[in-house]
Amino acid sequence: MWEVMFWPIVACVLLPWLLVYLGLHVVRRGIIFIDIAMAQMASLGICLAVLLHLNLAGWPAFLIALGFTLVGAAIFSLTGKRASQIPQEAVIGIAYVVAAAAAVLLLSRAAEGDEEIKNMLVGNILLVSPVDVWKCFALFLFVGAIHFAFRRSFLLVSFERDLAYEKGFQVRWWDFFFYALFGLVVTSFVRIAGVLLVFSYLIVPAVCGINLAGSLGKRLLLGCAVALAGGIAGLYFSFWWDLPSGAAMVCTFGVLLIVLGAIGAWRRRAAPR
Repeated sequence: MWEVMFWPIVACVLLPWLLVYLGLHVVRRGIIFIDIAMAQMASLGICLAVLLHLNLAGWPAFLIALGFTLVGAAIFSLTGKRASQIPQEAVIGIAYVVAAAAAVLLLSRAAEGDEEIKNMLVGNILLVSPVDVWKCFALFLFVGAIHFAFRRSFLLVSFERDLAYEKGFQVRWWDFFFYALFGLVVTSFVRIAGVLLVFSYLIVPAVCGINLAGSLGKRLLLGCAVALAGGIAGLYFSFWWDLPSGAAMVCTFGVLLIVLGAIGAWRRRAAPR
């Protein structure tokens, strides 16, 4: 077990912290499905690389996938108006459906299309290599450093959006900057984990943190703990019962969300009014 699971466990320990932090931003912005839409756009780029017979671990495939996510970043930053008759979630949903359908069309022309569709959805984190882990970790550190340097602006635009408009912030440009960095993270992680696991890592720990903690710091710490527990427990279950690793991890996150949600509801009911 240790020989098979060592590097997947390392990936589950080193990588989720930035996903949890970005998930808190996404939940606060109220655009829950933007992460799965961006992940699907990155997967669309990977599908194009498969059709072109490119090495999926090489830079050309990564740049193609990143290009698709940057297109998504531009679309979502332009449609994120302060007031609009069309909710941004509608645009995000349309983008996801079109990207998923386009990916299926591309893979229908590839000999290994069925297998790639499965990898696109749930990935195969068991096949992660040391090089993949350290490259992804270095990229996450880079993006994390940028977020730390501009943390006040990012937090203001995400958590106090009306105040950002009142202060004269160029909100759309900050949105594009946020989505571009978000797309960089998603592009690097989706090839390892798949679309569904990326969504789970971004949303479930953030929702658990918001449900059980008050301050941003406590929510981040609790979310990281949930991400760590869900990832390692899902890997263990997948090995013990011989299950697909990505699907087992997603279902484990679902169980954790239900359990912690029940604990949060019990605490609120037991608290003195």
